[in-house]
Amino acid sequence: MALSVLDMFSIGLGPSSSHTVGPMRAAAQFINGLDADTLAATERAQVELFGSLGATGIGHHSDTAVILGLAGHDPATIVPDQVDDIIAQVETSAILELAGRKRVAFDRANDVILHLSKSLPGHPNGMKSSVYDANGTELASQITYSIGGGFVVTEDELDKPLTTERKVRHDYRTGTQLLELCHQEGKSIADLTWENELEWRDAEEIRSELLHIWQVMQDCVQAGIDRTETTLPGGLKVTRRAPRLYKQLSQGGATERTGDTTDALRGIEWVNLYALAVNEENASGGRVVTAPTNGAAGIIPAVLHYYTRFLDDVTDDKIVEFMLTAGAIGIIIKTQASISGAEVGCQGEVGSACSMAAAGLAAVMGGTPSQVEDAAEMALEHNLGMTCDPVGGLVQIPCIERNAIASVKAINAARLALHGDGTHKVSLDQAIETMRATGADMMDKYKETSRGGLAVAVTMPEC
Repeated sequence: MALSVLDMFSIGLGPSSSHTVGPMRAAAQFINGLDADTLAATERAQVELFGSLGATGIGHHSDTAVILGLAGHDPATIVPDQVDDIIAQVETSAILELAGRKRVAFDRANDVILHLSKSLPGHPNGMKSSVYDANGTELASQITYSIGGGFVVTEDELDKPLTTERKVRHDYRTGTQLLELCHQEGKSIADLTWENELEWRDAEEIRSELLHIWQVMQDCVQAGIDRTETTLPGGLKVTRRAPRLYKQLSQGGATERTGDTTDALRGIEWVNLYALAVNEENASGGRVVTAPTNGAAGIIPAVLHYYTRFLDDVTDDKIVEFMLTAGAIGIIIKTQASISGAEVGCQGEVGSACSMAAAGLAAVMGGTPSQVEDAAEMALEHNLGMTCDPVGGLVQIPCIERNAIASVKAINAARLALHGDGTHKVSLDQAIETMRATGADMMDKYKETSRGGLAVAVTMPEC
């Protein structure tokens, strides 16, 4: 195991980590990887999107993402409010400045091709980037796969383990191995994860990065609350609920701590608010944290907000502990199964995020490693079989509500686990393997293609 927790939490644009962030990174990596002579000879660039990327690329802004990537932009640093102007400039001028260094003629209709029913063999999210000279001769090309959470791999890397050459102090690949190490060392999951991270970065950098990620999550919630638009972009015209819900909950200056204390479940309303705010920002192309994906980006922030707003003894150290614990669970799920909706359905996105959030919350509430693993398993188990069926190819219906529901589910899983002693019949590893097998058996139309489930059951206008 040589993935970092910081690999599981990256900052990017909505609405999708696999369909927006990944393609942008892949296009940028391809164009930045060209040698000087090849770039100088290039007169045309083209990107083809296959499988799920082609089928739902418009709704997920995949076509826009690859244009930004070819221009050399990075999803972590690009200013969301500038995206429309950048794209408009390219379309108006019919010129694209590759990697910010070489101007070429660019026709969006012909140079970004979405194959609606054609797939590449390696993964449902495949794309091919190519450049050509003035005679139309191909100078270079690369097939890349966006495998979930913003991770991208080349054709040669696809069948290799998703690891790096980093040294690890504690080598584990499964939940069982992680628990055994915790018991042997007498340490928590967060302790072991911290010691692995120290092999790659110094303590201050790790802490600073994790707290920065938490700040971006908080900023995202606030941005979703502060929005003045009444509907989300796209043909579905989905009503924004976070701003209105916040006004209702905060009437009379009420806060999480000072609201109607006669309502035993009032906290759920706030948790719903946090998740809705993040995922409405995501659907709007705003800045979010992939946690571990954009489609499930609201769950961990919502649960962390619940912890910091409703529980006591909250410190920055506890936030770091939450993130380290959640990240460790995410790494196991990512490497043993998948977090890609196009590969295993929404159980891989919302299910994984729910599991990570439950584990993090159980840890900061004083859970033992066994109780934390129990919480992670419980949360994942009760998302098994969930399809990925975005209506109109937009990350709105049912995605936004799923984050709110799963956030509450994660909190419940953590609290249930803490009432036990950590022993349970189904292990996290068994739940992960079941998710992997279920995803393999799931028909493609239920895996982020918008060809099955709610995507066809709900009649909507052209999106």
